[in-house]
Amino acid sequence: MRPRDVPVVGTVVEAGADDRVFDALLLAGPVVIIVVAALGRSPLTVALAAAYIVAFVTYTLSLGVRS
Repeated sequence: MRPRDVPVVGTVVEAGADDRVFDALLLAGPVVIIVVAALGRSPLTVALAAAYIVAFVTYTLSLGVRS
């Protein structure tokens, strides 16, 4: 079974910008939200959410600078 065979993952990959890192960041967002909601606010979950946001913004800005 390939990742594209999973319904949600396949939809994101098919509609995405043919960029694996961006697709992975898009798919990781809901996972981060679920983890934070399940574990509650703690230094670990705040650091996880902050790291995700920094990674997403940094990657998006780097794509913009390259173009």
